[in-house]
Amino acid sequence: MSVIYMLISISIVVAVFFLYAFIKAVRGGQYDDDYTPSVRMLFDDELVKETNNNQINITEEKQL
Repeated sequence: MSVIYMLISISIVVAVFFLYAFIKAVRGGQYDDDYTPSVRMLFDDELVKETNNNQINITEEKQL
């Protein structure tokens, strides 16, 4: 029975260590996305064109 208590306590210590490491990584900026904002500007024009075309098509349909 004492082995179960020892295994539970060791697993709790390991879980707390991984939680600490995860929180430290998040606060340190490990998961920040630096790549997407630099590429997003390349695709913004396509999104605007599609939105403008949809708005033009909607206004044309209303006029008909």
